[in-house]
This record gives sequence, structure tokens and C-alpha cells, in this order.
Amino acid sequence: MSKNAKKSDKPASEGYKQSLHHLQVELVKLQRHLIKNDLQILILFEGRDAAGKDGVIKRITQHLSPRETRVVALGKPSDRDRHSWYFQRYVPHLPSTQEMVLMNRSWYNRAGVERVMGYSSDDQVRDFMKSVLPFEHMLVDDGIQLFKYYLDISKEEQKRRLKDRRVDPLKQWKISPIDKVAIKHWDDYSAARNEMFERTHNEITPWYVTRDNSKTARLPDDERWPGGSSVTAMLSLRGPARKKDTLIGEYCGHGENRDDHDERIGLQLHGAEDAEHQRVERDGRN
Repeated sequence: MSKNAKKSDKPASEGYKQSLHHLQVELVKLQRHLIKNDLQILILFEGRDAAGKDGVIKRITQHLSPRETRVVALGKPSDRDRHSWYFQRYVPHLPSTQEMVLMNRSWYNRAGVERVMGYSSDDQVRDFMKSVLPFEHMLVDDGIQLFKYYLDISKEEQKRRLKDRRVDPLKQWKISPIDKVAIKHWDDYSAARNEMFERTHNEITPWYVTRDNSKTARLPDDERWPGGSSVTAMLSLRGPARKKDTLIGEYCGHGENRDDHDERIGLQLHGAEDAEHQRVERDGRN
């Protein structure tokens, strides 16, 4: 790399560091607001393999109090889990007051990985799609503020990142048997994701989606957390960018890669205050 190229990269890197610092300060303010007001926040992170969920969560939690912050990444369900109410294994990990819980994958495994890999039957997937929104609305009615994020990348970027896992000793802990077939089942995962959005995006618990081949995301100013922090901060804390290519707002399935045979899905993404307003209106009608 030339000296001129290095010089041109430096301002972008410095700008990223400043944005990262600002957003992490806002997250600390958010946590103080959460503790002061006895709030409960639950954040679900879903997405393709190697889309950046670990990195996002790492930067979100980096400067937060570990006493009031928990990261949940469940392993394979046990025999007991498989013979219990599907949501039961997740319930013990829900946030108490003053807590923020971040789930690295969640009950939406049933609509994605389990469905594509054949770990769940068609009847189980159908039952999940019918029951997931009533379950989430019950959590919201009980005071939990629930946010659902989906991180997406292109097919070529996924190939590159999965290869990195195999050669980088610091990333090899991420390797799983599912990695080997992620590309093979690309279209299956796309179809499952699209149906998941169609069936589970709603006014009370909407999906927030980023399509990003870089390690950073743009920061819109129009969506706000309670307490005044940007709702998209959660999608913006992922390291210096190689290529700024993020879509936050309306999700369009066409993407960068034309091999991705996605249908176009328009998702109007609501801010946290909008979701709360919808809940209050719904309670008033009932």
C-alpha cells in the first residue's frame, strides 16, 4: 500500500473512532437512564453466518456495566428443551428491571437455521410463526422493550469471512459445522428470512435491518432510543470500514449480489418511541 493510500485511510479511521466513542458514550447514558427508571431492554441479533453479530455485541457492551448487562448465546437445545414449550429455554434469560440483555441469535432460530437445516418440522415452524408475535407482545405488555435486528451481507462477502475464520487462529472458535453448508443453502436461507420478515415484522416489535459488507454502518439521526440515544447505534459499532455499503431503513432483497434471488420486501422501520406509541394505542382500544 502506498503512503498516499495510508494517508487517505487515516481520516476515515479517525472519523470512525470518533463516531464509535460518541456512540459508546450514548450507550452509557442509555444504561444510566435504564437503571434510574427501572427499565428492561431485550435486543435480539439475527443474521446470516459471519454477518458481524459478535462484533456488534462486543462494541455495544465494551463500556457498559457488566452487572446490568448480559449477553446470551445459547448452544444446542438439550433433550429436555426439545420436549418443552419452545420458548421455555429463553424465558430464564429475559431481562429483569435495570437490565439490558443482548441475545446472539434467539427464538428466531426456528424460522432460520432450524428450518433450513431440517432440525424442525414444517408443523413446528408453522406453530412458531403463529405463536411468536403473541409471545413478544406479552413481553412488551409486561414492560420489556424489545428490539429485533437482522444483519445481512452479500454472498461473496460471506464466502470471504468464512474463509477468514478457517485461517485466522483468533477466529477459529467461531467455526461450526453449519459454516460448511451456509453458501450451499444461500437461497434457502434467503427464502426463510423473507418469510420470517413477512410473518413477524409488525408495529409493536418491528425488525431493524442492515445490509452491510463493511465493518461500519451509516448513522441516521431520525430514530431515537428512550433517553435520547440513536437506535442505530447498535448497528454502528463494528470496526473500521472497508466499504461503506449499509442499508438501514427499507429492506430491499435485491442486494449487491444478483445470485441472491430475494423478493423485494419493504419494511417500514419504526423507532422505539413509535413502537411504544402503538402499544399504548392498542391498550386503549382493548
